[in-house]
Amino acid sequence: MVEDFQACGVVGEATNLLVGYLAALSRKLDHPLAVVIQSSSSAGKSRLMQAILDFVPEEERLSFSAVTGQSLFYMGASDLKHRVLAIAEEAGAQRATYALRVLQSEGGLVIASTGKQPGTGRLVSQQYRVEGPVSILMTTAGIDIDDELVNRCLILSIDEGPQQTRAIHDRQRRAQTLEAFTQRQDRSRLVNLHNNAQRLIRPLLVLNPFAHEMTFNDHRVRARRDHQKLLTLIEALALLRQHQRTITKAEHAGQVMEYVEVDKSDVDTAVRLMGEVGNNGVDDLPPQTIKLLGLLDRFVCDAVDTRQVARRDFRFTRRELREKLGVGDTQLWIHLRRLVQAEYLIVYPSGRGRGIAYELAYQDGAGATDSEPDIRSDSGQIRPIFGGNSGGVRSPGLDQHAEESSPDRAHDAANPRKPNRRVGNRSRSVVEGGR
Repeated sequence: MVEDFQACGVVGEATNLLVGYLAALSRKLDHPLAVVIQSSSSAGKSRLMQAILDFVPEEERLSFSAVTGQSLFYMGASDLKHRVLAIAEEAGAQRATYALRVLQSEGGLVIASTGKQPGTGRLVSQQYRVEGPVSILMTTAGIDIDDELVNRCLILSIDEGPQQTRAIHDRQRRAQTLEAFTQRQDRSRLVNLHNNAQRLIRPLLVLNPFAHEMTFNDHRVRARRDHQKLLTLIEALALLRQHQRTITKAEHAGQVMEYVEVDKSDVDTAVRLMGEVGNNGVDDLPPQTIKLLGLLDRFVCDAVDTRQVARRDFRFTRRELREKLGVGDTQLWIHLRRLVQAEYLIVYPSGRGRGIAYELAYQDGAGATDSEPDIRSDSGQIRPIFGGNSGGVRSPGLDQHAEESSPDRAHDAANPRKPNRRVGNRSRSVVEGGR
């Protein structure tokens, strides 16, 4: 499947493509997944969503540039049922955020509206009902997304690294060759193939024989929805492979039901994909911030090995990160502020009289995440790991970094031209008082 996506012009993004494909396929289930593709401008989020939608049959998807606050309530009763609803930009759906949340939670919409009675002109109350369920796909260039919507969605972050950019440049150059022209001729064949393959997938009942053996993080309320996302991803995988499985019939209350069972490989694949898209529950940080945390860890590891210094003695500035990681200053500032608030970064005076420096109080692989699923069976124990781990965090005793106390202090702390003495004093007390 990944090879077919790449043959259709997509570069990299294998995990995001698979998760997006399965989310679109979950429209045939009772509780479909919703996906928000998040990246900075020009990173390729729209191209990724369009590639996923191309593999969905045209009659089973609806695409809009924007939706108004009441538009979804007045759609046909079955216009959204078991379909993919794609919205080009999250900004174009801000007024419809409430309707989208209800669609995800309740599986449908009901609204009572006032209208005129034909013939008499009297005002009467009319009820409009829109049936679900529906799978939702959106893109956004925003860093901060509505929390209520994010809790209901899987967040896919586009790879914005230099290696991915080089790969895209190489594909753009090869697009001028004869080989690329012949590949474009094959694209319509592949799209048609996958459209027909999805038309052959029936909306069967999916049963998970491993369900009673699975456990999930129960330390946070959000885990209630994250757990359901994992289970739905497992169901979508089993549904996708229904023609390679035995379809069983069972009778209940005079009705015959057909169902397909989940295989252990479905569980393993779903857990791996959930971990790779960044749903590892690191203090409820957004996926893009978690991704930056991983980049910071690799940056610090390389620097420590090169300079032969202790990890706890290595400090860096925002300027160094901009140059090494290629992240824009605005996004970098926002992500660093979140990491400071979550105590994954410690803040110090830069030593030059202006600005601040950071120490990374996190090490990937030091401990176990609380969102790690634990699945036990007679054949042994399966312990798939969810992304980076947070066991390496040290608490320096800071009450709270001044970046988080108020917007003005946050700006002052991050702006080298306006040094914040309070930040410096707090950080200096930590150095003088020891760790």
